[in-house]
Amino acid sequence: MNTSFGSAQDGPVRGWRDRVFSATAFFFVSVFMLFVLVLIVTDVFYVDKKAVMTVLTSKFIRHALWMSIWTSCVTTFIALLFAVPMGYALSRFRFPGQFLAETLVDLPIVFPPLVAGLTLLVFFSQTTVGRWIQDDLGIEFVFQPKGIVLCQFVAAASFAIRSAKSAFDDVDRRCENVALTMGCTQWGSFHRVSLPLARNGIIAGGILTWARAFGLFGPLMIFVGSFRGRTEVLSTTIFLEQSVGNLEVALAIALLLIFVALIAVTGIRLVGGSALVKL
Repeated sequence: MNTSFGSAQDGPVRGWRDRVFSATAFFFVSVFMLFVLVLIVTDVFYVDKKAVMTVLTSKFIRHALWMSIWTSCVTTFIALLFAVPMGYALSRFRFPGQFLAETLVDLPIVFPPLVAGLTLLVFFSQTTVGRWIQDDLGIEFVFQPKGIVLCQFVAAASFAIRSAKSAFDDVDRRCENVALTMGCTQWGSFHRVSLPLARNGIIAGGILTWARAFGLFGPLMIFVGSFRGRTEVLSTTIFLEQSVGNLEVALAIALLLIFVALIAVTGIRLVGGSALVKL
């Protein structure tokens, strides 16, 4: 007598409760997707041709776009210089104060971005060390383009560091041990084994850092302001255009930022889809 309740080919038995559960889950997915798409489509249809032409022809907006691009690229480069060694150290080594170090790395991810701008402003304008850097050394950050990079670094570097650590965590240590037993030094094992295997995760973290820096707003308004032709970036241009009633122009620039964000997220998922999940 065959007492089995089903063969492996039959698959799992799905009752009406399972179907209701699945339908409910997909209902929430559909509602969220529809909500986001409706917001974007609303912006697209609100923007007129005149606003688009203003964005394309205004020398101030072109300058803000260039400022956003080069500052975020410099910020990403500096962030990766820190992220690779820091991510490797946090992943592979155990040392006193590691919990504090990881907490401080994650802190800029969760605190309000405005805090970064306010903290930098107080440091460089109210403390002895900050005034010495600006006045005696002549390295000015407040209301200067260099301040944009500094703000972006403080707000975005943690994404690169955390992504690099996650990428090195995913590298099997047995591969490194094999390299060490074959005569490689620790440095050789790092740049021949660990770094190539973690490359996609590090690249994904770099893209995420660039996107975060590219769209940063709050800290910049506090620390460097938004002076046209000097410290204005696209995110602050949206604020300036909206504040004088040019809502269509502001939305056109916002759509450009949304497009950049879409490209960034797509790139992250192509080279290291788990980077977003592990942050």
